[in-house]
Amino acid sequence: MKVHPKETPTKDLHQYLLGSIAPRPIAFVSTIDKNGNVNLAPFSFFNVFSAKPPIVVFSPAYSGKTGLSKNTLDNVKDHPECVINVVNYSMVHRMNLASSPYPKDVNEFEKAGFTAIESELVKPPRVKESPVQLECKVQQIIELGKEGGAGNLVIAEVLLMHINDEVLNEQKMIDPRKIDLVSRMNGNWYCRANGDSLFEIPKLDADIVVGMDAIPDYAKKSGTLNESELIQLASQKELPTEEEVKLFEKEIINEVSTLSGEKFYSTLCLLAKQALAENNPSKAWKYLLLIANK
Repeated sequence: MKVHPKETPTKDLHQYLLGSIAPRPIAFVSTIDKNGNVNLAPFSFFNVFSAKPPIVVFSPAYSGKTGLSKNTLDNVKDHPECVINVVNYSMVHRMNLASSPYPKDVNEFEKAGFTAIESELVKPPRVKESPVQLECKVQQIIELGKEGGAGNLVIAEVLLMHINDEVLNEQKMIDPRKIDLVSRMNGNWYCRANGDSLFEIPKLDADIVVGMDAIPDYAKKSGTLNESELIQLASQKELPTEEEVKLFEKEIINEVSTLSGEKFYSTLCLLAKQALAENNPSKAWKYLLLIANK
């Protein structure tokens, strides 16, 4: 299937984009207009883009049905401040109530049953029920188009963060298992970052690893090593030296001396798999490098 944006109705293109680029974090944004009226609305075109300075961006799009701007966009133009409240599972259903297109003078805090609490550095109030609240100063608004469906990038600097102690771990960092965040998919669908949906992968920010291309093609294609085992091999920081491999070959010569061809390769792959099961990736690599050297 191919989707050409210029040939696709906006409502359909919108769903294709939202279904593909997901899950998306939710910015539950509180703002005030020039008369001090409060507005609260969720946006899933949202993320963090810088830590120093701390910059977050969310995008209130022009309505695809009416072409009109959102109250949030009008408000940050009138008063360039906002509070971005993150959304966890316990508040997501009430958050959805706030997404209803109420008239401009309606207070969504009251409609959705949230508690408004005073901010310290900006005028818009915070959502007490949110586990993290970001007081922000709007730095720039970039209009991406004029038609319905066009976004408006609201670029905001975080002036102050409020973090509920209950979502912190022993190191005083946010624990993903405690904060229980939700995110948007497409249509009526949401995603919950909790339980078995959470998993860890070691960060490689400072480490250069050998990569998948270092693994002999036979080992990758034979089916003996599963995806997890291939990743374990590719994640090593260095390979055994040529001298280490030669010494290893002498050690195991009795195991493989009678083997040739396909049997030789398949046996070394099985031995490498066994070494990985024993948490010895260096040994596994020595078996595989014997394959590469043949």
